[in-house]
Amino acid sequence: MIEGVKIKELKAISDERGWLFEILRRDEPFFEQFGQVYLTTVYPGVVKAWHMHLKQTDNLCVVHGVAKIALFDGRDGSPTKGEVNEFFAGERSLILLKVPPGVWHGMKGVGEEPAYVINVPTLPYDHKEPDEHRLPFDTKKIPYDWEIKIT
Repeated sequence: MIEGVKIKELKAISDERGWLFEILRRDEPFFEQFGQVYLTTVYPGVVKAWHMHLKQTDNLCVVHGVAKIALFDGRDGSPTKGEVNEFFAGERSLILLKVPPGVWHGMKGVGEEPAYVINVPTLPYDHKEPDEHRLPFDTKKIPYDWEIKIT
């Protein structure tokens, strides 16, 4: 696992009315601070990658559909520099994924419907000076192939 990346398995609580699951609580060790909450989507087969933040931690949760989330540690001095992690997240794999500053990340919609992803970053988006650093999804700087892998 990439240094600083954390996974919280989420548990759905169901009854005859429906179901719910808690994503992030301020009274748990997983929580750092609140910046904002937003929802993004990724369409089936589409790759949204790569991006990285220098200050902000992302807390990602796929609440509908399925997304493949890939991470790459490009941080100088990190004990896991050069490592790649891959996660499949969605309705049947409910997780909250903490992505620390300096870790490149992206996602691909998997399946036949859009994946809905909630992010609770630790800082609000700064429209004047965004903490957003980007590379194309097929960059040679990150050793990852977004194609389907059958094992």
